Amino acid sequence: MQIGIPRALGYYMYYPFWYGFFSDLDIDIILSNRSTKRILANGSALVVPETCLPVKVYIGHVIDLLDKKKAENIYSPSIQSIAHKIYNCSKLRGLPDLARNVVKRDFMLIEPTLDKSVKNQGLYEYLYETVQPLGITDKKRIKKASKAGWATYNKFNELCQQGVRYNDAIDFITGKKQDVQPAEFDKPVTVAVISHHYNLFDEYLSMRLLQKLEKLNVNVVTHLCLSREQQLEGIKNLETVLYWSNEYEMTGAAGYFLKSDNIDGIITLTAFGCGPDSLVIERIIRYAKYSKVPLLNLTIDEHTGEAGIVTRIEAFTDMLVRRKRIQSGFIPTHMRSSSTSNLEKELVQ
Repeated sequence: MQIGIPRALGYYMYYPFWYGFFSDLDIDIILSNRSTKRILANGSALVVPETCLPVKVYIGHVIDLLDKKKAENIYSPSIQSIAHKIYNCSKLRGLPDLARNVVKRDFMLIEPTLDKSVKNQGLYEYLYETVQPLGITDKKRIKKASKAGWATYNKFNELCQQGVRYNDAIDFITGKKQDVQPAEFDKPVTVAVISHHYNLFDEYLSMRLLQKLEKLNVNVVTHLCLSREQQLEGIKNLETVLYWSNEYEMTGAAGYFLKSDNIDGIITLTAFGCGPDSLVIERIIRYAKYSKVPLLNLTIDEHTGEAGIVTRIEAFTDMLVRRKRIQSGFIPTHMRSSSTSNLEKELVQ
């Protein structure tokens, strides 16, 4: 048995669980190729222009799976709510409907619903709906597979919290690597990058932001370095209540890092036109200003140029290095000038 999974949106959040779950049931997973300009163009051509960037890419990945001629069963779950009255963005909730209506091809769409705000739509009902179209109906077997999924998911999170990079952790749990090591935090400044999984770890959409920062001699941390308890603490720090399920990785991570003495600056990465993020980012920016933590907000869409992103992160990291030197009382002689005293005040603030 085979199942095709688009390498977009939910893939970046739930793939460790899906991998453990499907593997335990002897279901082969076929992934679409990594995001490219062609995949984005194929998805953009089928949806209205106002559709957000991650959804355009998702539709392109559905087409990529169908073009492979091997994946006729496409897995596109509707993750409505992950806990009571904690909801997903509408773009994730309506993915199956969108895919069914815009991709005019013959294929089977496997579209289970997870909605923990409604009775009888919990995890096991969702998992049963997932594999029932493939002929698996033994509930004991499904429950056993769910335990395998959780074991894989927990191992992935454990590795990330130890400082292992996202791609290395994925390769380890899927057996592509036998050993992985945490990233070394030995660089002059540390930056927290705040974004959704599907924007940040899709290297085409993020334009390899994490790798670019590491090349600029910057320690990089993300929400994956934090436990769920730390993310909840961050939500409290920003004096808000949890409504969107992905606020853990945005509000929660930002709130925690803003209170951390180990962070020199924050970079947020959001997709243009994202309604929930437009509200969340405003709160993060306000609290960053109040906490006197430098923040760079990057917005991406299908027309964003890589050169502009590189220029901005280079300027931002240079500022962080200079600011740290000033705060530590050390400014090299060649950097001193008559305007240094005014510059010190600006950078420290």
